[in-house]
Amino acid sequence: MPPTPGPQDGPAVALDDVHKRYGRIQAVDGVSLTVPRGEFFGLLGPNGAGKTTLVEIMEGQRQADSGTVSVLGHSPWPRNPALLPQIGVQTQSSAFFVRLTAREHLRTMAALYRTDREAAERALASVGLTEQGDIRVDDLSGGQRQRLAIASALVHRPELIFLDEPTAALDPQARRALWQVLRDLKGEGRTIIYTTHHLDEAQALCDRVAILVDGRIAALDSPGRLIAQGSPTTRLVVPADRLTLEAARAIQGVDHATLDGDTIVLETMDAGHVLAAVDAIAGLQGVQTRTASLEDVYLELTGAAEPKP
Repeated sequence: MPPTPGPQDGPAVALDDVHKRYGRIQAVDGVSLTVPRGEFFGLLGPNGAGKTTLVEIMEGQRQADSGTVSVLGHSPWPRNPALLPQIGVQTQSSAFFVRLTAREHLRTMAALYRTDREAAERALASVGLTEQGDIRVDDLSGGQRQRLAIASALVHRPELIFLDEPTAALDPQARRALWQVLRDLKGEGRTIIYTTHHLDEAQALCDRVAILVDGRIAALDSPGRLIAQGSPTTRLVVPADRLTLEAARAIQGVDHATLDGDTIVLETMDAGHVLAAVDAIAGLQGVQTRTASLEDVYLELTGAAEPKP
């Protein structure tokens, strides 16, 4: 008999000292982390950092060389059929039944998972594709296919959802609309494990993020705490026609000033004093203030990291 899903009070995912090597390349190097049920968890890192390999190990698509992996209370490897209805997966290169319409594709997916036919309509609506439901998959735009891939991962209402760059091909309006879909899923108690290169997205959506560098976790915490632990530097962005670089560098409290296109960027840990000085010299019209963000933390941790071959 296949195992039943794990206890509801256990974590959604637990990894302990997981390693994976491809020849001379150490793709995952001793990763340990726990994702509680209901958490929106982000995996960040440069290309080659090990994100995809780590997610595929969690999904049961790859076997770790060593360490332990638990997903919803069970090992995902060897491939565990009892876990499949509990997991939804969206990849950057999702496969479709391209000769079917979007609605037919989702109805087929729903049938494979033995869920009701109305699941296809719910999934279409959730990603804003209801009006495109009767269009053949191979006639959908790239962004529409991306949304269909997400709908395919959601059609059977899984408990644990893996999303790999889900907004990569979406325009800004569709991207923000999908944010609300993801927030609603979290509100329903789903667990989401999410990879993205959009740092603003991770900061807005994730409860916690892990930043991977060279197969290791370089930082793991909530976006807010990671930002608070990072640099306290504030950046003031001043139109270059209002302030010269020499004058900016002469302001007391300015640690660094650079020319960036048609603006002067001043870095300071004493924003109030520097703002007052800029006001006296050039006024504050058009001046922007930028405090630290998750992107700053990310760049500090990964800026010197070179992608693996």
